[in-house]
Amino acid sequence: MTRIVKNPNPTLADVGEQAVITAIVAHAPSTRNGDDAAVLDHAAPNSRTVITTDTLVEGRHFRRDWSHPAEIGRKAITQNFADVEAMGARPIAALLALSAPGDTPLEFVADLARGINERVTDYDAELVGGDVTDNDRITIAVTGIGQLGGSLPPLRLDQARPGQILVASGHIGYSAAGYALLKEFGRTGVPAEFDPMLRAHCSTILTPGRGFVARSAGVTAMTDNSDGLVHDLYVMAKKSAVTINLDSAALQPDDLLVRAAELVGADPWEFILSGGEDHTLIGTTFGPPPTGFVEIGTVVRHNSMGAVTLDRAAPPYTYGWESY
Repeated sequence: MTRIVKNPNPTLADVGEQAVITAIVAHAPSTRNGDDAAVLDHAAPNSRTVITTDTLVEGRHFRRDWSHPAEIGRKAITQNFADVEAMGARPIAALLALSAPGDTPLEFVADLARGINERVTDYDAELVGGDVTDNDRITIAVTGIGQLGGSLPPLRLDQARPGQILVASGHIGYSAAGYALLKEFGRTGVPAEFDPMLRAHCSTILTPGRGFVARSAGVTAMTDNSDGLVHDLYVMAKKSAVTINLDSAALQPDDLLVRAAELVGADPWEFILSGGEDHTLIGTTFGPPPTGFVEIGTVVRHNSMGAVTLDRAAPPYTYGWESY
């Protein structure tokens, strides 16, 4: 049944479930969306399907006074597609499960869907379906789907080997700096020169296809920097039974990161080593860095210094993001 809505700025409760779905589909269109389930094209021969999921919860992963809805949508896709890329796969589709209070403006959902569409389009992918429901806070759960072609193995966390170099594609520390600036000044109070850091935190941007390139070039293990550099590399090192040594010269904070740290009274190395949410792709290889990657360390036999070292010593910051 169509509801008659007189409110010029209607909420989800004003318009009802079907109108919410219609707004999502209008701003993130797909020929595969709109039925009981999405039917994807048959994968190419000798390919496998890669699936991942992540959740954004208001107040923990985003704040509406810090981020525009479109930025939140882009961030939700990036963090999922980064996981797909970290396996060496190509993202092809996404699903959205949205829970929100009834008093949430319909415009928020429309802009959220617009941001999702902008980011999936970067990957030639589509939002192919999902679900909406009532909740006491906004929760955005995205499932990312990818294809892993060819006979090469996926880039697993347990495949780092002594003698390899550690490579990375993307900024490290910018998202954490953006978060610190937002906590200190709010969105409107951060000086304009730090806009790259605000974008890194609110709407992370990765170069599509880097994971596929890395796998093709001989990278064997890969992760993305979602919970903190040392934290995420610790997981890789433990699974691979190696020590990963970071090179401080390759990770030196740039001038903008140093100025941001000075402004909030922080150590820029804390942003780099423990910040997380950059979703930088980090892998290991016996060859030279693939296109778009730089060398930031080495893989050596596990030793008494621990799973992750900085210049062969214990790093000054080791914590990362934890759900509990």
